[in-house]
Amino acid sequence: MTDIVPIQQKGDGAEIVTQYEMHGVEELGLLKMDFLGLRNLSIIDRALDLIESGTGSRPDIDHVDLTDEATFELLRRGDTIGVFQLESSGLRNLIRALEPDRFEEIIAVNALYRPGALGANMHKMFVERKHGREAVEYAHPDLEDVLGETYGIMVYQEQVMQVSQRIAGFSMAEADGLRKAMGKKIPALMAEQREKFVAGAEDQGYGAALGEELFGLIEYFAGYGFNKSHSACYAYVAYQTAWLKANHPAEYMAALLTSTKRDKDKTSLYLNECRSLGIEVVAPDVN
Repeated sequence: MTDIVPIQQKGDGAEIVTQYEMHGVEELGLLKMDFLGLRNLSIIDRALDLIESGTGSRPDIDHVDLTDEATFELLRRGDTIGVFQLESSGLRNLIRALEPDRFEEIIAVNALYRPGALGANMHKMFVERKHGREAVEYAHPDLEDVLGETYGIMVYQEQVMQVSQRIAGFSMAEADGLRKAMGKKIPALMAEQREKFVAGAEDQGYGAALGEELFGLIEYFAGYGFNKSHSACYAYVAYQTAWLKANHPAEYMAALLTSTKRDKDKTSLYLNECRSLGIEVVAPDVN
């Protein structure tokens, strides 16, 4: 069996790049690992410890109820100070405007609150369509099952891949090639993909005109697309922290304060949040 031994490491807790030597072979490889939200995972674990010590029962946070009304009430109020990924003022305003009532909308919020999507006002369009103030439109009825959950808007890279499969008859590999071309934004590469997409739409019986229209939307999307798999992972941790704050606020805020005890700005912010929640925080006791 081949032994793999780390021989060089660069980076901090947020991003570690380690070079490995595989004993028995001459080649060297690089393994890049991004560790995001480790502090938040520690906060969750510490909050669960506090809940268990106080109640004798430890919530199963990995199977938390994704329809919990108390959690959605907290989110709709924008009461997300201390909630993973959702505590900035801009995100709190977006959540208040959206008034989410299902987990899929938390996934969408994570994808929409990105520079490209914000610049294109996709977040406002999403909110308006969710509340029925703007009509939900599809370039073709066959796209409703692909874009229905996002009110007719291409929010995720995976949706672009599905559209290319449905309309242009792309294989999964070809759809992934389109996704990669979007990310590179090379004009010659996109022109090649356009030609292929339009020809595919015609072959599938949708016509070249629809193919041109949809590819125009896809090109526009390339400026703000985000992958749903990434956003869903963020959203799940965000929901877990929101659930803890909604259902066990004292334990969650205690865990949060402990994790930021060396950050005066964060400590001040969370102490103020405790006051607004009616949670008494006693001074440290040297004894």
